[in-house]
Amino acid sequence: MKTDTTFNLSAWSAEHLDHVERALERWVTADAPVGVDHGAPAALVEAMRYAVLDGGKRLRPLLVMAASEAVNTDSSAPTSDAALRAACAVELIHAYSLVHDDMPCMDNDVLRRGKPTVHVQFGEASALLAGDALQALAFELLTPDDEKMPATQQACLCQLLARAAGSGGMAGGQAIDLASVGVALNESQLREMHRLKTGALLQASVMMGAACGDASGVALAALKQYGAAIGLAFQVVDDILDVTADSATLGKTAGKDADQDKPTYVSLLGLERSAAFAQELLAQALQALSQSGLRNTQALQGLANMVVNRLC
Repeated sequence: MKTDTTFNLSAWSAEHLDHVERALERWVTADAPVGVDHGAPAALVEAMRYAVLDGGKRLRPLLVMAASEAVNTDSSAPTSDAALRAACAVELIHAYSLVHDDMPCMDNDVLRRGKPTVHVQFGEASALLAGDALQALAFELLTPDDEKMPATQQACLCQLLARAAGSGGMAGGQAIDLASVGVALNESQLREMHRLKTGALLQASVMMGAACGDASGVALAALKQYGAAIGLAFQVVDDILDVTADSATLGKTAGKDADQDKPTYVSLLGLERSAAFAQELLAQALQALSQSGLRNTQALQGLANMVVNRLC
């Protein structure tokens, strides 16, 4: 599939990230929802905002918006309220998962997005509650009390996000990850773990974006394949960077997988084969887009290349 050389991913990302950041700033607050007498405790909201704002690549929100644009015929139309809410919701789920994963009972990490982890900054109890509240807020965003989003669309988005985050997705993958420390997994087992832990939410981001527009069955199937390939590629590259990059570059503790004796693609395949596999997954993602019948896929192409070629 040919990449559109006239498309500027940096400019596209900057514009859409601005929308996401302003929306998160507006929605992650102590203000009480309509019909509720009291807002959230200020200390809890401070921990929530610390976990979400001013950091992260925002890949998942960008995938939502790129997929939404791909399935909408009017490429010049502004981002819909549904797509913006879906983009922020998936980022809130991602942020909550990082807060909980970093806690001493899980990965016990002290650095995330270039700053102390939430439990280090606010204490374990506050971190646990902040993660819980971020998860709840994600679904609140997908169920607004207005007529901008039809009930069927709200239900579809909630279902996609819940399945990706639950026992058959991210939480299940994390459970496998914790149980696999010091265990020699084969490639099939490792792929399944990463498909759930990391890939499910990335794939759901694509499908949530698609649910914010009109897409044929062929297009939806192709986007699902694209999301699966990108989801796995992201984790393969993360495994490589954990070995080759430093903590300042990563924004989190480097070398932690090896220190904790966790199974990774690098430990299983080696660096060279892992890098080649990431390129194979990129080719699969781009091939899926070429078979989708969609015309406005430049952003999805660009994000796929970015995920894999951050190795460079």
